[in-house]
Amino acid sequence: MAQARKIIKEQKKPAGSPFKDYWTKQNYMALIFSFLVLIIGFVFMSMGSWDSMASLSISPVILLIAYLFLIPLSIFFKYPFKTKLNSSVPGKD
Repeated sequence: MAQARKIIKEQKKPAGSPFKDYWTKQNYMALIFSFLVLIIGFVFMSMGSWDSMASLSISPVILLIAYLFLIPLSIFFKYPFKTKLNSSVPGKD
């Protein structure tokens, strides 16, 4: 009985994380870009007085775009992998 449990435990080990290949360089670059847009939005918010055009109109639009579109796109979007075609034919040199 103990041997059967040991075999079952060895078989249940996962091969690896299923999310290992999800985050690509493009995802990280998009996330960095969205953080830069957030910083730009907060800079616009801090410009001038509290009732300036940049604080009341421009910065909320920039921040909404970053929070609602750019960050979720950088997290959820999976870029298609490009497959390389092998130009050499097997058996021919």
